[in-house]
Amino acid sequence: MTGLKRVFRVLVVLMFLGTAYQTYANLVEEYKNGLIWEEPKVVETAPHQPPSDAIVLFDGKNMDQWKGGDKWKIKDGYVVADKQSIETKQSFGDCQLHIEFATPAKVEGNGQGRGNSGVFLMGNYEVQILDSYDNKTYFDGQAAAIYKQYPPLVNACRKPGEWQSYDIIFNAPRFNEYGQLVKPAYLTVIQNGVIVQNHTELQGATYYHQPPFYTAHEDKLPIELQFHKNPVKFRNIWIRELAEIHPVGCVCPE
Repeated sequence: MTGLKRVFRVLVVLMFLGTAYQTYANLVEEYKNGLIWEEPKVVETAPHQPPSDAIVLFDGKNMDQWKGGDKWKIKDGYVVADKQSIETKQSFGDCQLHIEFATPAKVEGNGQGRGNSGVFLMGNYEVQILDSYDNKTYFDGQAAAIYKQYPPLVNACRKPGEWQSYDIIFNAPRFNEYGQLVKPAYLTVIQNGVIVQNHTELQGATYYHQPPFYTAHEDKLPIELQFHKNPVKFRNIWIRELAEIHPVGCVCPE
Protein backbone atom coordinates (compact mmCIF):
# COMPACT_ATOMS: atom_id res chain seq x y z
CA MET A 1 0.00 0.00 0.00
CA THR A 2 1.38 3.34 -0.99
CA GLY A 3 1.73 6.19 1.46
CA LEU A 4 -1.04 8.11 -0.31
CA LYS A 5 -3.51 5.25 0.17
CA ARG A 6 -2.65 5.02 3.87
CA VAL A 7 -3.33 8.71 4.33
CA PHE A 8 -6.64 8.37 2.46
CA ARG A 9 -7.76 5.48 4.68
CA VAL A 10 -6.84 7.37 7.85
CA LEU A 11 -8.90 10.34 6.67
CA VAL A 12 -11.88 8.09 5.93
CA VAL A 13 -11.68 6.56 9.42
CA LEU A 14 -11.45 9.99 11.06
CA MET A 15 -14.45 11.22 9.08
CA PHE A 16 -16.44 8.17 10.17
CA LEU A 17 -15.52 8.66 13.83
CA GLY A 18 -16.41 12.35 13.64
CA THR A 19 -19.82 11.55 12.15
CA ALA A 20 -20.45 8.89 14.82
CA TYR A 21 -19.50 11.25 17.64
CA GLN A 22 -21.78 13.99 16.29
CA THR A 23 -24.67 11.54 16.05
CA TYR A 24 -24.06 10.48 19.68
CA ALA A 25 -23.82 14.10 20.85
CA ASN A 26 -27.15 14.92 19.18
CA LEU A 27 -28.82 12.06 21.08
CA VAL A 28 -27.46 13.09 24.50
CA GLU A 29 -29.35 15.84 26.33
CA GLU A 30 -27.33 18.49 28.16
CA TYR A 31 -27.48 18.13 31.94
CA LYS A 32 -29.00 21.11 33.75
CA ASN A 33 -29.38 21.14 37.53
CA GLY A 34 -32.19 23.70 37.42
CA LEU A 35 -30.56 26.06 39.95
CA ILE A 36 -30.52 29.78 39.25
CA TRP A 37 -27.49 31.72 40.47
CA GLU A 38 -26.74 35.42 40.74
CA GLU A 39 -24.05 36.62 38.38
CA PRO A 40 -20.68 36.71 40.21
CA LYS A 41 -19.54 40.28 40.72
CA VAL A 42 -16.45 41.49 38.91
CA VAL A 43 -13.32 41.96 41.03
CA GLU A 44 -10.44 43.80 39.41
CA THR A 45 -6.90 42.67 40.15
CA ALA A 46 -3.43 43.98 39.38
CA PRO A 47 0.06 42.73 40.28
CA HIS A 48 1.15 43.70 43.80
CA GLN A 49 -2.14 45.51 44.45
CA PRO A 50 -5.11 44.57 46.67
CA PRO A 51 -8.19 43.30 44.82
CA SER A 52 -10.76 45.99 44.10
CA ASP A 53 -13.16 44.66 46.76
CA ALA A 54 -10.52 44.49 49.51
CA ILE A 55 -10.53 46.59 52.67
CA VAL A 56 -7.04 48.03 53.06
CA LEU A 57 -5.94 47.75 56.69
CA PHE A 58 -2.46 49.20 56.20
CA ASP A 59 -1.02 50.77 53.06
CA GLY A 60 2.20 52.09 54.55
CA LYS A 61 0.80 55.54 55.37
CA ASN A 62 -1.28 55.36 58.54
CA MET A 63 -2.76 52.98 61.12
CA ASP A 64 -6.22 54.50 61.17
CA GLN A 65 -7.88 51.08 60.83
CA TRP A 66 -6.38 49.82 64.11
CA LYS A 67 -7.15 50.37 67.78
CA GLY A 68 -3.81 51.12 69.42
CA GLY A 69 -2.21 51.56 66.03
CA ASP A 70 -0.76 54.90 67.11
CA LYS A 71 1.59 52.97 69.42
CA TRP A 72 3.33 51.31 66.48
CA LYS A 73 5.93 53.27 64.51
CA ILE A 74 5.59 53.80 60.74
CA LYS A 75 8.78 54.06 58.70
CA ASP A 76 9.48 53.72 54.96
CA GLY A 77 6.10 52.14 54.19
CA TYR A 78 6.09 49.58 56.99
CA VAL A 79 5.05 49.59 60.64
CA VAL A 80 6.97 48.11 63.58
CA ALA A 81 5.25 46.28 66.44
CA ASP A 82 5.82 48.12 69.71
CA LYS A 83 4.45 48.52 73.25
CA GLN A 84 1.18 46.54 72.87
CA SER A 85 -0.93 44.31 70.67
CA ILE A 86 -3.42 46.02 68.37
CA GLU A 87 -6.76 45.06 66.80
CA THR A 88 -8.85 46.21 63.88
CA LYS A 89 -11.60 48.74 64.50
CA GLN A 90 -13.83 46.71 62.17
CA SER A 91 -14.99 43.17 62.93
CA PHE A 92 -14.74 40.24 60.51
CA GLY A 93 -15.95 36.67 60.15
CA ASP A 94 -15.20 34.56 57.08
CA CYS A 95 -12.38 36.29 55.27
CA GLN A 96 -9.30 36.27 53.06
CA LEU A 97 -6.45 38.10 54.79
CA HIS A 98 -3.16 39.13 53.19
CA ILE A 99 -0.32 40.29 55.40
CA GLU A 100 3.40 40.77 54.87
CA PHE A 101 5.94 40.71 57.70
CA ALA A 102 9.65 40.63 58.41
CA THR A 103 11.27 39.36 61.59
CA PRO A 104 14.35 41.29 62.83
CA ALA A 105 17.43 40.93 60.64
CA LYS A 106 19.65 40.89 63.73
CA VAL A 107 19.09 37.54 65.39
CA GLU A 108 18.64 37.81 69.14
CA GLY A 109 17.33 35.08 71.39
CA ASN A 110 16.12 31.66 70.34
CA GLY A 111 13.01 29.54 70.19
CA GLN A 112 9.88 31.53 71.02
CA GLY A 113 11.98 34.60 71.83
CA ARG A 114 13.01 35.17 68.22
CA GLY A 115 10.81 37.31 65.96
CA ASN A 116 7.63 36.36 67.80
CA SER A 117 4.23 37.79 66.89
CA GLY A 118 0.91 36.38 65.71
CA VAL A 119 -2.24 36.94 63.68
CA PHE A 120 -5.36 36.31 65.75
CA LEU A 121 -8.51 35.74 63.68
CA MET A 122 -11.52 36.96 65.66
CA GLY A 123 -9.06 37.58 68.49
CA ASN A 124 -9.21 33.85 69.31
CA TYR A 125 -7.50 31.76 66.63
CA GLU A 126 -3.78 32.38 66.15
CA VAL A 127 -1.57 31.81 63.14
CA GLN A 128 1.91 32.07 64.63
CA ILE A 129 4.52 34.51 63.37
CA LEU A 130 8.07 33.56 64.34
CA ASP A 131 11.58 33.57 62.95
CA SER A 132 11.68 29.84 62.19
CA TYR A 133 14.70 29.97 59.89
CA ASP A 134 17.19 27.58 61.50
CA ASN A 135 15.48 28.11 64.85
CA LYS A 136 14.33 25.12 66.87
CA THR A 137 11.17 25.29 68.95
CA TYR A 138 8.08 23.14 69.47
CA PHE A 139 6.58 22.42 66.05
CA ASP A 140 3.04 23.57 66.84
CA GLY A 141 4.53 26.91 67.86
CA GLN A 142 6.77 27.62 64.88
CA ALA A 143 5.94 30.04 62.07
CA ALA A 144 2.64 29.29 60.27
CA ALA A 145 1.52 26.91 63.00
CA ILE A 146 -2.01 27.11 64.31
CA TYR A 147 -0.71 27.80 67.76
CA LYS A 148 -0.57 24.78 70.09
CA GLN A 149 -2.76 22.78 67.69
CA TYR A 150 -1.08 22.04 64.32
CA PRO A 151 2.43 22.53 62.92
CA PRO A 152 2.72 23.83 59.35
CA LEU A 153 2.90 21.21 56.61
CA VAL A 154 6.39 22.50 55.73
CA ASN A 155 8.79 25.19 56.95
CA ALA A 156 8.62 27.86 54.22
CA CYS A 157 10.39 30.60 56.18
CA ARG A 158 12.84 33.01 54.61
CA LYS A 159 15.97 34.35 56.28
CA PRO A 160 15.68 36.84 59.16
CA GLY A 161 14.99 40.36 57.91
CA GLU A 162 13.51 39.23 54.58
CA TRP A 163 9.90 40.08 53.75
CA GLN A 164 7.44 37.19 53.89
CA SER A 165 3.71 36.87 53.26
CA TYR A 166 0.75 35.03 54.70
CA ASP A 167 -2.43 34.60 52.68
CA ILE A 168 -5.01 33.30 55.14
CA ILE A 169 -8.44 31.94 54.26
CA PHE A 170 -10.56 31.74 57.40
CA ASN A 171 -13.94 30.12 57.88
CA ALA A 172 -15.36 31.25 61.19
CA PRO A 173 -17.06 28.79 63.56
CA ARG A 174 -20.83 28.69 63.80
CA PHE A 175 -22.84 28.45 67.02
CA ASN A 176 -26.56 27.89 67.51
CA GLU A 177 -28.86 30.01 69.66
CA TYR A 178 -27.91 27.97 72.72
CA GLY A 179 -24.20 28.64 72.29
CA GLN A 180 -23.45 25.14 71.03
CA LEU A 181 -20.88 24.61 68.29
CA VAL A 182 -22.57 23.78 64.98
CA LYS A 183 -19.53 24.05 62.70
CA PRO A 184 -15.85 24.40 63.68
CA ALA A 185 -13.47 27.01 62.31
CA TYR A 186 -11.15 26.19 59.39
CA LEU A 187 -7.89 27.79 58.31
CA THR A 188 -5.94 27.65 55.08
CA VAL A 189 -2.58 29.43 55.12
CA ILE A 190 -0.26 30.08 52.19
CA GLN A 191 3.19 31.27 53.25
CA ASN A 192 5.40 32.77 50.56
CA GLY A 193 3.33 30.99 47.89
CA VAL A 194 3.45 27.60 49.66
CA ILE A 195 0.43 25.93 51.29
CA VAL A 196 1.32 25.37 54.93
CA GLN A 197 -2.19 24.81 56.37
CA ASN A 198 -4.72 23.05 54.15
CA HIS A 199 -8.30 23.70 55.29
CA THR A 200 -7.26 22.70 58.81
CA GLU A 201 -10.08 22.14 61.31
CA LEU A 202 -9.49 24.05 64.53
CA GLN A 203 -10.11 22.38 67.89
CA GLY A 204 -11.07 25.67 69.47
CA ALA A 205 -9.39 28.90 70.51
CA THR A 206 -5.59 28.81 70.65
CA TYR A 207 -4.32 29.08 74.21
CA TYR A 208 -0.80 29.02 75.65
CA HIS A 209 -1.75 27.69 79.08
CA GLN A 210 -4.63 25.26 78.46
CA PRO A 211 -6.07 22.90 75.83
CA PRO A 212 -8.17 24.39 73.00
CA PHE A 213 -11.93 24.67 73.36
CA TYR A 214 -14.74 26.69 71.83
CA THR A 215 -16.69 29.40 73.58
CA ALA A 216 -19.66 30.89 71.74
CA HIS A 217 -19.03 34.39 70.41
CA GLU A 218 -20.32 36.91 67.88
CA ASP A 219 -20.37 36.15 64.16
CA LYS A 220 -17.77 38.88 63.57
CA LEU A 221 -14.89 40.03 65.77
CA PRO A 222 -11.71 42.13 65.29
CA ILE A 223 -8.41 40.76 63.99
CA GLU A 224 -5.48 41.16 66.37
CA LEU A 225 -1.78 41.57 65.65
CA GLN A 226 0.33 40.55 68.61
CA PHE A 227 3.22 42.43 70.17
CA HIS A 228 5.43 39.81 71.84
CA LYS A 229 8.41 42.01 72.78
CA ASN A 230 9.96 41.63 69.32
CA PRO A 231 10.08 44.49 66.73
CA VAL A 232 8.42 42.58 63.88
CA LYS A 233 7.69 44.68 60.79
CA PHE A 234 4.40 44.64 58.85
CA ARG A 235 3.27 46.05 55.51
CA ASN A 236 0.62 45.63 52.79
CA ILE A 237 -2.26 44.35 54.92
CA TRP A 238 -5.65 43.90 53.31
CA ILE A 239 -8.72 41.76 53.82
CA ARG A 240 -11.70 40.54 51.80
CA GLU A 241 -14.93 39.51 53.47
CA LEU A 242 -16.23 36.18 52.19
CA ALA A 243 -19.89 35.26 51.89
CA GLU A 244 -21.49 31.90 51.28
CA ILE A 245 -23.32 31.63 47.96
CA HIS A 246 -26.77 30.14 47.60
CA PRO A 247 -29.05 29.70 44.57
CA VAL A 248 -31.71 32.40 44.21
CA GLY A 249 -34.22 30.16 42.47
CA CYS A 250 -34.86 26.89 40.75
CA VAL A 251 -36.32 25.85 37.40
CA CYS A 252 -37.84 22.60 38.60
CA PRO A 253 -38.84 19.85 36.12
CA GLU A 254 -42.56 19.27 35.77
